[in-house]
Amino acid sequence: MRKYFPSLIFIAVTLVSLTMAGLVYLATVEAARIKFQSVADDALNRIEGRLEFDLALLHATQAMFVAQKGHLSRDQFRDYFASLDAEKNFPSLRGIGFLRLIETSQSETVMRELKDGYGIDRALFPETTLNWRTPIVLFEPMSKASLDAMGYDMATDPLRRPAIESAMAAQGEPRATGRVLLGQGDNEKQPGILVLSRVDRPAAEGPAPAGFLYVAFRTSELFQAALGKAPLLPVAVEVFDGTMGDDTLLFRSQVPPDPSYGNEFSVTREANVAGRRWTVNFRPSTAFAPPSPRAAPLMLGVFGLVLAGAIALVARYQQRAYEAAAQLHETTEKSLLEKDLMLQEMKHRIKNSIARVLAMARQTAAHSENINDFSSSFSARLQAMAASQDMLTRSRWQKADLSELLRIELGQVFGKELPEDMMHGPTVELDETTTQALGLTFHELATNALKYGDGDNSVGGLKVNWRMNGQGKKRRLVLNWAERNGNGVSEPERTGFGTKLIDMNITRELDGKIMRRYAKDGLLVEIDIPYRG
Repeated sequence: MRKYFPSLIFIAVTLVSLTMAGLVYLATVEAARIKFQSVADDALNRIEGRLEFDLALLHATQAMFVAQKGHLSRDQFRDYFASLDAEKNFPSLRGIGFLRLIETSQSETVMRELKDGYGIDRALFPETTLNWRTPIVLFEPMSKASLDAMGYDMATDPLRRPAIESAMAAQGEPRATGRVLLGQGDNEKQPGILVLSRVDRPAAEGPAPAGFLYVAFRTSELFQAALGKAPLLPVAVEVFDGTMGDDTLLFRSQVPPDPSYGNEFSVTREANVAGRRWTVNFRPSTAFAPPSPRAAPLMLGVFGLVLAGAIALVARYQQRAYEAAAQLHETTEKSLLEKDLMLQEMKHRIKNSIARVLAMARQTAAHSENINDFSSSFSARLQAMAASQDMLTRSRWQKADLSELLRIELGQVFGKELPEDMMHGPTVELDETTTQALGLTFHELATNALKYGDGDNSVGGLKVNWRMNGQGKKRRLVLNWAERNGNGVSEPERTGFGTKLIDMNITRELDGKIMRRYAKDGLLVEIDIPYRG
């Protein structure tokens, strides 16, 4: 074994080092993942904060329309928009508009409104089969493309109509459309959203709203405004309207995700935007820096291998030095070994002598009926109890090992080393009550075995084994005590105090059963108690 000792040290230290490197790697990955989750939450807070700020514009404009009872002239609306300084304060805003809610039969009324305000002389478009219409009657900032859109009935668009209907029933709460394309011409259209809010007319004019105020946002500019401010966050962002898919994609950041980070770093969050559920997916970008260097586990593993090699080399030199010293001191070692064997033999004989003296004293006291008889028996039993209590004290009165309890109690009676094959059974932990009761029981059984056995050979003829029966709370401990001798054993004519003490411990204290069988070749005692470990 010594020959392979350096190699075993190298393997052991290598395994420990690689294990530590693996644990450090896992801890590094977990720390990086937690840090990125914090970055993703920060990014989501920025997005939600930007949306709340932009939608505050809708609430303010809605309040102005309500104050004007849903009727603003083009000049009033233009002056209001100019005061917002939208290009600076709302960079993602494409414009603010107002849809007039009318019955289809009232189209000529809106046509006159458009002609008076914008000089437009055309019919509302496109044609519709609905009995109500929502044409655009106000919009800022005005451009040629915006002017061409005046009179457009948004309710005819299947992408916009659900948001209009939802805003109509929302009692003033904003409602967003899904992904729509904003702009004129195929090359200029970009993904965006519209957010609409109901504008009520005076109660005297009826319950129907006067129309719908709406704001239009290009999503690319909206999210750039939210995420583009310093400090820049190391995230690649994708935003979807509802479930993730190409047809629901609202925004994808130009910064690509870092491919070295797996799917476990992908963080998905949900946001409620004006009645629409957005799914926001975050991935680390190449700018993301983990809290600890990625090379740390590798460096630790290499260091462990170097350390393992150095320790193995030192162990090899120590082994050679030990072998040389062993050869030089071989004679001395043999002398010390012989001396130790003599001391052990002397100790063994002294224990045997003491055991015999104690056995003689017990047997003498057992046949006397005076105070000394009581004192001797009582002293021995106190020693048995003290041994049990000592075991419980060492375990803080929690558990005691059955095998150790047997060895201590039998050792007190027989006073010498016990055979290794005397006891056999699984590891069993005993509680306080069971430990004290069985301690006295083992002492009494051992005392009787010493009394009625073959003298010095009584310990050699003693075999104790135990097993566990049953499952769960119905488990029971079954212990067999077998004494083999050539003298034979017969049932005693009267029951002594020791036998009564045993029966009381087993049947009353532990609620168990005890069975004795007397035979020519010895005594068999079976103890069956509920297990309360």
